[in-house]
Amino acid sequence: MMTNRSSRPGNMLELLSGSLGLPDDAQTENIWPEVVRKVDEVYSDLIRYEADLESKNAELEEAQQFISSVIACVSDILVVSDEKGLIVQVNPAFQRLIGLDEDSLRGASLADYILAEDRSVLRRIAHGGEGNVTECELRFLCVDGVARLMAVNCSARFDHAGRRVGAVLTGRPIGELRRAYEALHNAHIELQQAQRTLIEQEKMASIGRLVAGVAHELNNPISFIYGNVHALEKYRRSLSDYFAQTGEKTRQSEAWRAHRIDAILADLPSLTEGMMEGAVRISEIVRNLRRLSFSRPAEIQRIDLERMARTAANWASRSKHRRADILFDCEPGVVAEAHEGQMHQVLVNLIVNAFDAAESVAEPRIRVAIRNLGGEAEIVVEDNGHGFAEGVADKIFEPFFTTKSVGEGTGLGLWVSYSIIKEHGGSIVAANRAGGGAVLTVRLPIDGARTPGGAQERI
Repeated sequence: MMTNRSSRPGNMLELLSGSLGLPDDAQTENIWPEVVRKVDEVYSDLIRYEADLESKNAELEEAQQFISSVIACVSDILVVSDEKGLIVQVNPAFQRLIGLDEDSLRGASLADYILAEDRSVLRRIAHGGEGNVTECELRFLCVDGVARLMAVNCSARFDHAGRRVGAVLTGRPIGELRRAYEALHNAHIELQQAQRTLIEQEKMASIGRLVAGVAHELNNPISFIYGNVHALEKYRRSLSDYFAQTGEKTRQSEAWRAHRIDAILADLPSLTEGMMEGAVRISEIVRNLRRLSFSRPAEIQRIDLERMARTAANWASRSKHRRADILFDCEPGVVAEAHEGQMHQVLVNLIVNAFDAAESVAEPRIRVAIRNLGGEAEIVVEDNGHGFAEGVADKIFEPFFTTKSVGEGTGLGLWVSYSIIKEHGGSIVAANRAGGGAVLTVRLPIDGARTPGGAQERI
């Protein structure tokens, strides 16, 4: 039986000695230190490699844990599939959507959780362009049996060698996106409206300052006119008395007849009366300008609404120089605490607009109704015109908006009326009348209690 030489003592030393070509004694003395040194070097390298490997492994585990925690926190669904469309990994959002855990989903076909009509879209995007992100909409079969529409982004997945090995899909419910877009759109509209409001407010503030200055400057000439008219009327009476005392002789003189003194004396009362009426109208215009500037707080007093409505209708008919049947349907004794001049201006504006609206009909009619509704007084002004065109009723209370031709309206009458009503804590409503025409309804608190920011209503 042969014996294996490698199992005999000293075999390794003999081989080393033979390989080094040394005598046996020399080999025995010199090989061991070299072997020990090499063994120490190898052991040191192993220890270092093991420490590096443990450090790299710890870093890898930390990175994997970080990535997993980030994916778990993402509210959008995330699905990783292989090139066959089988699920490799999903995030918790997708698990909640489908109602299965990751172990149950891993290895299943993603198409099984897509509505049958959308599976062709899934195949197209999953095998689409190289490295490009594809967008589409897919309906997923959810745990509650409802197919939910999702906005999906799909991109290709590659391995370290650059080979395509699958796809990554992320998705978000369409409803959330639409709500986000609607919120952004609404915020944009509100910002535009706020900007327009600021511009209009600045315009109105500038106009108010200008109007206040004009009204102040007009006060002096108006006072001169008032004083001169009163003096002229006094002189007229003095002259009339003088000529009455001089008797017929003076009236029969040639100069009297040549200068037509009788006609002049007869015409003077109407002239002075007309001048006084003009001065009163100018004074009222100035007061209206000062109201437009809102430079002073209004003086509140109890006013009879029926009396004021009849006066406003008289003013409106005289200013328009046209006739219309005006029907007053007023409950007696309705009073409200308000600023008389401002409320008179409101009623004049409403009735004048009713005149204009009914101008084109054969038999124009205007109805003014006043009612006591308990804590509020209601004033209704309606006409039998053509009413508001579509979308107009929502704009008539805006400053500078008018449906009249150029030179016939400034677009400030109803805006001023709305501002006055709001300042009094009331509301104003614009609507089309059932039988044709327009109706504007004003409501005022009877006790004069003001609630700043009274509502403007439109129908």
